[in-house]
Amino acid sequence: MMVSIYELKPKFQQLLMPIVDKFRSAGITPNQVTVSALLLSILTGVAIALFHDNTWIYLLVPIVMFIRMALNAIDGVMASKYNMKSNLGMLLNELGDVISDLVLYLPFILIVRDEGISVILFIGLSIISEMAGSLVQVIGSKRRYDGPMGKSDRAFLIGLIAFLIVLKINVIPFIHIILYIASLLIVLNIYKRMKNGLKGATYEPQ
Repeated sequence: MMVSIYELKPKFQQLLMPIVDKFRSAGITPNQVTVSALLLSILTGVAIALFHDNTWIYLLVPIVMFIRMALNAIDGVMASKYNMKSNLGMLLNELGDVISDLVLYLPFILIVRDEGISVILFIGLSIISEMAGSLVQVIGSKRRYDGPMGKSDRAFLIGLIAFLIVLKINVIPFIHIILYIASLLIVLNIYKRMKNGLKGATYEPQ
Protein backbone atom coordinates (compact mmCIF):
# COMPACT_ATOMS: atom_id res chain seq x y z
CA MET A 1 0.00 0.00 0.00
CA MET A 2 1.42 3.39 -1.03
CA VAL A 3 0.86 6.12 1.53
CA SER A 4 0.54 9.84 0.99
CA ILE A 5 1.76 12.81 3.00
CA TYR A 6 -1.91 13.88 3.00
CA GLU A 7 -2.54 11.26 5.69
CA LEU A 8 -0.57 13.46 8.11
CA LYS A 9 -3.00 16.36 7.59
CA PRO A 10 -5.16 15.80 10.73
CA LYS A 11 -2.12 16.03 13.04
CA PHE A 12 -0.82 19.03 11.15
CA GLN A 13 -4.20 20.74 11.54
CA GLN A 14 -4.12 20.20 15.29
CA LEU A 15 -0.75 21.92 15.51
CA LEU A 16 -2.15 24.91 13.64
CA MET A 17 -5.21 25.33 15.87
CA PRO A 18 -3.75 28.25 17.92
CA ILE A 19 -3.05 30.15 14.68
CA VAL A 20 -6.59 29.41 13.46
CA ASP A 21 -8.03 30.93 16.63
CA LYS A 22 -5.80 34.00 16.37
CA PHE A 23 -6.77 34.54 12.74
CA ARG A 24 -10.43 34.31 13.63
CA SER A 25 -10.00 36.72 16.54
CA ALA A 26 -8.42 39.18 14.12
CA GLY A 27 -11.48 38.97 11.86
CA ILE A 28 -9.72 37.08 9.08
CA THR A 29 -11.98 34.82 6.97
CA PRO A 30 -11.15 31.43 5.42
CA ASN A 31 -11.52 32.88 1.92
CA GLN A 32 -8.99 35.60 2.71
CA VAL A 33 -6.55 32.91 3.80
CA THR A 34 -7.16 30.97 0.59
CA VAL A 35 -6.61 34.02 -1.61
CA SER A 36 -3.46 34.93 0.35
CA ALA A 37 -2.01 31.48 -0.35
CA LEU A 38 -2.79 31.90 -4.05
CA LEU A 39 -1.20 35.35 -4.27
CA LEU A 40 1.90 34.10 -2.43
CA SER A 41 2.24 31.25 -4.93
CA ILE A 42 1.86 33.57 -7.92
CA LEU A 43 4.47 36.02 -6.63
CA THR A 44 6.87 33.17 -5.89
CA GLY A 45 6.39 31.62 -9.33
CA VAL A 46 7.08 34.96 -11.01
CA ALA A 47 10.20 35.51 -8.88
CA ILE A 48 11.59 32.07 -9.75
CA ALA A 49 10.90 32.59 -13.46
CA LEU A 50 12.66 35.96 -13.44
CA PHE A 51 15.69 34.86 -11.43
CA HIS A 52 15.92 31.16 -12.30
CA ASP A 53 19.67 31.48 -12.93
CA ASN A 54 20.20 32.41 -9.27
CA THR A 55 20.57 29.22 -7.24
CA TRP A 56 19.35 30.84 -4.03
CA ILE A 57 15.96 31.81 -5.50
CA TYR A 58 14.98 28.13 -5.30
CA LEU A 59 15.09 28.33 -1.51
CA LEU A 60 11.74 30.12 -1.83
CA VAL A 61 10.11 26.95 -3.15
CA PRO A 62 10.20 24.69 -0.04
CA ILE A 63 9.52 27.67 2.22
CA VAL A 64 6.49 28.82 0.23
CA MET A 65 5.29 25.25 -0.24
CA PHE A 66 5.24 24.80 3.53
CA ILE A 67 3.52 28.15 4.15
CA ARG A 68 0.97 27.40 1.45
CA MET A 69 0.27 23.97 2.96
CA ALA A 70 -0.23 25.60 6.35
CA LEU A 71 -2.57 28.24 4.94
CA ASN A 72 -4.56 25.58 3.09
CA ALA A 73 -4.97 23.66 6.32
CA ILE A 74 -5.86 26.80 8.27
CA ASP A 75 -8.65 27.88 5.91
CA GLY A 76 -10.28 24.45 6.10
CA VAL A 77 -10.06 24.19 9.88
CA MET A 78 -11.33 27.73 10.32
CA ALA A 79 -14.27 27.13 8.00
CA SER A 80 -15.26 23.96 9.85
CA LYS A 81 -14.65 25.13 13.41
CA TYR A 82 -16.40 28.49 13.05
CA ASN A 83 -19.13 27.36 10.64
CA MET A 84 -17.82 29.57 7.84
CA LYS A 85 -18.05 27.13 4.94
CA SER A 86 -19.32 28.59 1.70
CA ASN A 87 -19.76 27.65 -1.95
CA LEU A 88 -17.31 30.39 -2.89
CA GLY A 89 -14.81 28.91 -0.47
CA MET A 90 -15.07 25.50 -2.11
CA LEU A 91 -14.49 27.00 -5.55
CA LEU A 92 -11.56 29.10 -4.33
CA ASN A 93 -9.98 26.03 -2.72
CA GLU A 94 -10.16 23.92 -5.86
CA LEU A 95 -9.14 26.66 -8.31
CA GLY A 96 -6.54 28.10 -5.96
CA ASP A 97 -4.76 24.77 -5.62
CA VAL A 98 -4.61 24.20 -9.37
CA ILE A 99 -3.43 27.74 -10.16
CA SER A 100 -0.86 27.64 -7.36
CA ASP A 101 0.57 24.37 -8.63
CA LEU A 102 0.71 25.78 -12.16
CA VAL A 103 2.63 28.94 -11.27
CA LEU A 104 5.03 27.18 -8.88
CA TYR A 105 5.88 24.27 -11.17
CA LEU A 106 5.95 26.07 -14.53
CA PRO A 107 9.28 27.91 -13.98
CA PHE A 108 11.08 24.56 -13.87
CA ILE A 109 10.58 24.45 -17.65
CA LEU A 110 13.49 26.89 -17.78
CA ILE A 111 15.98 24.43 -16.27
CA VAL A 112 14.93 20.88 -17.22
CA ARG A 113 16.86 19.07 -19.94
CA ASP A 114 13.95 17.84 -22.11
CA GLU A 115 12.57 21.13 -23.46
CA GLY A 116 10.01 21.26 -20.65
CA ILE A 117 8.03 18.20 -21.76
CA SER A 118 8.30 16.52 -18.35
CA VAL A 119 7.13 19.67 -16.56
CA ILE A 120 4.12 20.11 -18.86
CA LEU A 121 3.21 16.43 -18.42
CA PHE A 122 3.59 16.67 -14.65
CA ILE A 123 1.43 19.80 -14.46
CA GLY A 124 -1.19 18.45 -16.85
CA LEU A 125 -1.60 15.21 -14.94
CA SER A 126 -1.64 17.12 -11.64
CA ILE A 127 -4.61 19.15 -12.90
CA ILE A 128 -6.39 16.00 -14.09
CA SER A 129 -5.73 14.40 -10.70
CA GLU A 130 -7.39 17.29 -8.87
CA MET A 131 -10.28 17.23 -11.35
CA ALA A 132 -10.76 13.52 -10.75
CA GLY A 133 -10.74 14.04 -7.00
CA SER A 134 -13.22 16.90 -7.19
CA LEU A 135 -15.58 15.75 -9.94
CA VAL A 136 -16.58 12.55 -8.15
CA GLN A 137 -18.67 14.83 -5.93
CA VAL A 138 -20.97 15.31 -8.92
CA ILE A 139 -22.00 11.66 -8.63
CA GLY A 140 -22.55 11.93 -4.89
CA SER A 141 -19.18 10.64 -3.73
CA LYS A 142 -16.83 12.31 -1.26
CA ARG A 143 -13.91 14.43 -2.45
CA ARG A 144 -11.06 12.03 -3.14
CA TYR A 145 -7.48 12.67 -2.02
CA ASP A 146 -6.00 9.26 -2.87
CA GLY A 147 -2.26 8.97 -3.46
CA PRO A 148 0.33 8.26 -4.54
CA MET A 149 1.66 11.63 -5.66
CA GLY A 150 -1.28 13.68 -4.43
CA LYS A 151 -1.07 17.44 -3.92
CA SER A 152 1.02 17.23 -0.72
CA ASP A 153 3.35 14.62 -2.22
CA ARG A 154 3.90 16.76 -5.32
CA ALA A 155 4.65 19.80 -3.18
CA PHE A 156 7.17 17.81 -1.14
CA LEU A 157 8.85 16.47 -4.29
CA ILE A 158 9.22 19.86 -5.97
CA GLY A 159 10.32 21.44 -2.69
CA LEU A 160 12.97 18.74 -2.26
CA ILE A 161 14.25 19.21 -5.82
CA ALA A 162 14.49 22.96 -5.26
CA PHE A 163 16.33 22.45 -1.96
CA LEU A 164 18.84 20.14 -3.63
CA ILE A 165 19.47 22.85 -6.22
CA VAL A 166 20.16 25.34 -3.41
CA LEU A 167 22.65 22.88 -1.91
CA LYS A 168 24.33 22.76 -5.34
CA ILE A 169 23.72 19.03 -5.66
CA ASN A 170 23.78 18.09 -9.34
CA VAL A 171 20.08 17.24 -9.62
CA ILE A 172 19.12 19.40 -12.63
CA PRO A 173 20.19 16.81 -15.27
CA PHE A 174 17.85 14.31 -13.64
CA ILE A 175 14.79 16.46 -12.91
CA HIS A 176 12.98 15.36 -16.07
CA ILE A 177 13.48 11.70 -15.18
CA ILE A 178 12.13 12.30 -11.67
CA LEU A 179 9.09 14.09 -13.10
CA TYR A 180 8.38 11.29 -15.58
CA ILE A 181 8.37 8.78 -12.73
CA ALA A 182 6.19 11.08 -10.64
CA SER A 183 3.81 11.45 -13.59
CA LEU A 184 3.37 7.68 -13.75
CA LEU A 185 2.43 7.72 -10.07
CA ILE A 186 -0.08 10.50 -10.74
CA VAL A 187 -1.70 8.31 -13.41
CA LEU A 188 -2.15 5.64 -10.72
CA ASN A 189 -3.55 8.28 -8.38
CA ILE A 190 -6.11 9.37 -11.03
CA TYR A 191 -7.20 5.76 -11.51
CA LYS A 192 -7.62 5.25 -7.76
CA ARG A 193 -9.59 8.47 -7.33
CA MET A 194 -11.99 7.52 -10.11
CA LYS A 195 -12.34 3.93 -8.92
CA ASN A 196 -12.94 4.84 -5.28
CA GLY A 197 -15.14 7.75 -6.30
CA LEU A 198 -17.37 5.41 -8.29
CA LYS A 199 -17.60 3.06 -5.31
CA GLY A 200 -18.95 5.88 -3.18
CA ALA A 201 -21.34 7.24 -5.79
CA THR A 202 -24.93 7.84 -4.70
CA TYR A 203 -26.21 9.59 -7.84
CA GLU A 204 -28.52 7.54 -10.06
CA PRO A 205 -28.33 8.50 -13.77
CA GLN A 206 -31.74 9.40 -15.23
